[in-house]
Amino acid sequence: MHQARTEPRHSIYYDYQVYPAWLPSAHPEHTLKKVTIVGAGPVGLTTALELARHGVPSVLLESEQQVSEGSRAIVFTRRSMEILQQVGVAQRVTEDGLPWRFGNSFYRGQRVFRLEAPHSDDDRFFPMINLQQQYLEQYLVEAVLAEPLIDLRWGNRVTGLSQEAGTVHVEVDTPEGLYTLDTEWLVSAEGARSGIRSMMDLKLEGASYEGRFVIADIKIDLPLPTERLAFFDPDWNPGNTVLMHREPHGIWRIDYQLPANETPEQALLPQALEARIRALLEQIGHGDKTWEMDWCSVYSARTLTLPDYVHDRVVFAGDAAHLLPIFGVRGANTGFQDAQSVGWHLAWVLKGLVPESFMANYSRERVGAAREIIEESGKSTRFMTPPTRGFRLLRDAVLSLSLTTPFVRPLYHWRTSRPHEYTHSVLNSMGDDNAIFKEGPGHGAPPQNICLGPDDYLLDHLGGGLDLLYFTQAESLPASLMAVLESVRARGLVIRVSAIGATHNVQGADQTFADAAGHLRARYGIRTQGGGYLLRPDQHVCARWVTLDSVRLQAALNTFLD
Repeated sequence: MHQARTEPRHSIYYDYQVYPAWLPSAHPEHTLKKVTIVGAGPVGLTTALELARHGVPSVLLESEQQVSEGSRAIVFTRRSMEILQQVGVAQRVTEDGLPWRFGNSFYRGQRVFRLEAPHSDDDRFFPMINLQQQYLEQYLVEAVLAEPLIDLRWGNRVTGLSQEAGTVHVEVDTPEGLYTLDTEWLVSAEGARSGIRSMMDLKLEGASYEGRFVIADIKIDLPLPTERLAFFDPDWNPGNTVLMHREPHGIWRIDYQLPANETPEQALLPQALEARIRALLEQIGHGDKTWEMDWCSVYSARTLTLPDYVHDRVVFAGDAAHLLPIFGVRGANTGFQDAQSVGWHLAWVLKGLVPESFMANYSRERVGAAREIIEESGKSTRFMTPPTRGFRLLRDAVLSLSLTTPFVRPLYHWRTSRPHEYTHSVLNSMGDDNAIFKEGPGHGAPPQNICLGPDDYLLDHLGGGLDLLYFTQAESLPASLMAVLESVRARGLVIRVSAIGATHNVQGADQTFADAAGHLRARYGIRTQGGGYLLRPDQHVCARWVTLDSVRLQAALNTFLD
């Protein structure tokens, strides 16, 4: 019988809540489930909420009875916040998190590079925001518990599975013993040590780097801004790299690379932690400050992915599907994009809008995203933790030259996580005007947010189905476009029309946004009346037209329906 820990985890700033285990004897009825998600971390919780947003019920299995131990993922990007807004928790993250947009790299006491992430008045969210993972999980759990379509089962550990004829049979262990759960689809969101991945004997592809880092969260009062700090080759840790981030509640995250001959066990000894952290504080001029340890761990940089995220009716997402280094805040942020994507793909399959084979598109797009990130993050990882003597010589030459030669300093850029653009997706319309646009988001890109007024932005009004942005000042939508919309809606497709430009309500549109100054039109590269954009349920662009007509709108929608 599976027994999860029932004592609250220790923390000097977070009060852990232990949830009661879900017991099969208290729920004797067992019916075929639509979707079962394994793992109630950020990715699993977000997947469940995204499915519920599309009207799809799910069961969420979590082997523990409380949220994760330690701060873990702490930096969430603007795109992640836009996804979290869709599932209802972004406001709480904004209220409690620490926003930032600058990163600094230091070598021999000199700042040699300063990253400035773009931010404009049209952005609801900052480029990055810091918040410990326990709080994010707490907000997601509370949203899940308030959602009647989600059945969250604490203390339920998956111990086996098999598949046959469109059903996944899942063996689940609980504090009172085993039971079997049958589900049409199973989503593995268990994290890096995915048991389901092991049960199915699936292998990750890519590279693991020898460099190991200690993560240490300490409570300390430092008069420093909320900016990323990176120190290369400090005297107390020669040849290695050190990172610092401010977290809420008086906590600072310190990541420092270990010497090659030091084991994780040695690195986590109290005296070793004390010496390294004290040396870092002395380096930044605060060696006299008192501090207290909250949590620490050791990790290795890895750039790995499954080659396929869909195996019959078992789907992988987040760290269960890929392992990415933290440099550039890629892990959880990539996982949120997985969750959003698997949510709408599965919802459309289960609603009968598309065939089961449509799930191959989820895998194709998200494996492509992981491989793009692996390519980018591999460059950062090789700079942070040179894997060979040649890479170290190159890195050391950049460090040395950066003190006097400005043009090499951008090599410190850590290639921050960014939303993947599905440029080559099969869902992109082949007959639109994408190639002739000069501005605006192109095929596969997420949309541009626009400030519409005080605490009011364009993306607040989009998502949940297909979105057609139609730029017009006419009294109504053209009758031919209305006919196409009525036809596809009759087939069950959810599509919302936003008329942009008019100061009056446009007949046939679901909502109208005035654009008297032409700002929205300019951001989207629309130069004439009658242009349009079609957005997928994950808000990524799949078609755009200088002038939209019914034939080309029907062709773009047929990409989903045929």
